[in-house]
Amino acid sequence: MGDNSYGIPKALVDHVEPGGAPAPVRSTQGQNDTSELPAFRPTVGIDNADVSLSVIHEGNVDASALDALERSGNGTLAAAGYFVAGRYEEERKHNNAARTYFERALGFSPDNASILTHYAAILIQAGAYYEAASAADRAVRLVPNSPDALAILGYAQFASDHSDQAVQSWQRSLALRPDPMVQRYLDKARRELAAEASFSQRETGHFTLRYEGKQTGDDFRSELLENLEEDYRQLGRDLDVTPHASIPVILYSEQAFFDVTQAPGWTGALNDGKLRIPIRGLSSITPELSHVLKHELAHSFINQLSRGRCPQWLHEGIAQLLEPRTSANFGRRLGRAFNTQHAIPFNSLEGGFVGFSAMEANLAYSESLAAAEYLNDTYGMSDLRRILERIGEGSSAEAALRSTIHTDYGHLETEVGKFLQNKYGE
Repeated sequence: MGDNSYGIPKALVDHVEPGGAPAPVRSTQGQNDTSELPAFRPTVGIDNADVSLSVIHEGNVDASALDALERSGNGTLAAAGYFVAGRYEEERKHNNAARTYFERALGFSPDNASILTHYAAILIQAGAYYEAASAADRAVRLVPNSPDALAILGYAQFASDHSDQAVQSWQRSLALRPDPMVQRYLDKARRELAAEASFSQRETGHFTLRYEGKQTGDDFRSELLENLEEDYRQLGRDLDVTPHASIPVILYSEQAFFDVTQAPGWTGALNDGKLRIPIRGLSSITPELSHVLKHELAHSFINQLSRGRCPQWLHEGIAQLLEPRTSANFGRRLGRAFNTQHAIPFNSLEGGFVGFSAMEANLAYSESLAAAEYLNDTYGMSDLRRILERIGEGSSAEAALRSTIHTDYGHLETEVGKFLQNKYGE
């Protein structure tokens, strides 16, 4: 995986079955899904050459220099300093830090289109699509002919279920500056609109359901919405939070699902701000589909609590925990992998899983669930909520773990291994 290789000792192999891959992992959360959300870096900047020299020292942001700019009483300089810090962290893909710096910059210069554009780009990567659309719209109103601002606005509109508006924004951006990536996503939005051209729509208090009438019956759709509403109530009680906006739910045929999402073959559903569910000819809610629906919906609640900043392993772990699902079928073998340091390190699981093979994804999801089980069984759901809240406030996942349960990734991996060993034996 990347530059790292992982071996499984022969002694840990229970048995080998010829043919086929493991049972496919059913879902993926679209927060860091690069097939859905581009790591688009705007090119616009502000006049800050002198500030750049004072803020970045020896490869790091100089906090004392930022403090000095604040104390100077010059809001323009302070905004420029925080913008420089944000761009520096953005280029290093430290999105949480970049977001914090851009927010501070906007506190000094709320109508700066360059800051708003970069801030919106970071919000998109964090899954905060509606906030991103608001920031990008403000940027476009300030600089109507900025291809960067228009491109970012298009991404935010697409992710927040306004594909028709996204098409218009991207067309305007491309007219100002050709860009292969923007063109690719414009084509994707057009595919979605074409696939859903004949869809009908039904709204409830918390969901907007889109579907093709021939694919599903009225009874099935009513049952599905009833399940989602009950899941919504349960998740609200468990996590003590609810999403602020109505959640789009789109029902596809299996072929249309993969045509539109271009998700990996092991994916069985997707939450990229919209719950995209392939129906596969079902006429009633099966136990498996019930688990998938609750899992996908849980991602929306986790995003709300963490402000779109939750790392993928914790996202998927909590979503599986809330389905509910357990590690009983693989816990003993996974415990051995943790205890012999053959598990994938959690810091390698912070990004999306969509680039993984089916086997790699299966292991990543298993580790994520085991970690969430350990945290819930040992500390309780209240501490899991506290961890998500700290992440939402801008802490890294590891910093949030240290401040709530006084552990880091290395210690967590050791403790998860012990937890699985004690629960399931050698």
